[in-house]
Amino acid sequence: MLRLWKWYQSCLATHPVKTQVISSGLIWGVGDIAAQTVTHYTAKRSQHRSHVVNKELKISWRRVATTTLFGLGFVGPVGHFWYQGLDRVMRLRLKLQPNSFHFVSAKVAADSIIFGPLDLLLFFSYMGFSTGKTSSQVVESVRRDFLPALALEGGIWPVVQVANFRYVPVQYQLLYVNFFCLLDSCFLSWVEQQQDAPWKQWFRDVLTLKEQKEQR
Repeated sequence: MLRLWKWYQSCLATHPVKTQVISSGLIWGVGDIAAQTVTHYTAKRSQHRSHVVNKELKISWRRVATTTLFGLGFVGPVGHFWYQGLDRVMRLRLKLQPNSFHFVSAKVAADSIIFGPLDLLLFFSYMGFSTGKTSSQVVESVRRDFLPALALEGGIWPVVQVANFRYVPVQYQLLYVNFFCLLDSCFLSWVEQQQDAPWKQWFRDVLTLKEQKEQR
């Protein structure tokens, strides 16, 4: 394991973008396999209660490839430049002291307001189009899943990112986040599996009520 870590550090020092892209793709691919497994056994318990015949787990390798491409094409390159650029802006433009309270808080706020919602929006849209959904179906799926996922993740990711921005060197911050994305992939698959669950409908009702008040 130590040799693998030293090899990763060497690759990161020599080819930072390429290393981040490849590692992101691999981690997101593994995360999707875990997500499919969790989704299968969650559905299996539900089917058991409904006396429905259970099916064996069959990994969709097409979906694994699709998710891996998301890691390769978006998370890896965009994440690399996001964390590097965010660090430079805070240190050089805003003149904030590294690892200070204001430094970490500003990074967490920027990540929660900009990168987090963008990542979720693109993930749900990309996964929708990749399964053959029409534009209107993708919009409906995003409206159904985006706000609940954003609200629930909003209570988790800021805590994760506080530790990331405070203790992890900037060159390893994307790797740190990607490992938490293994768990996040399971969560997002579970959110998608819930379809029109009552708790999702509650979020949509709140949003609709807010829009109605703004129109008055």
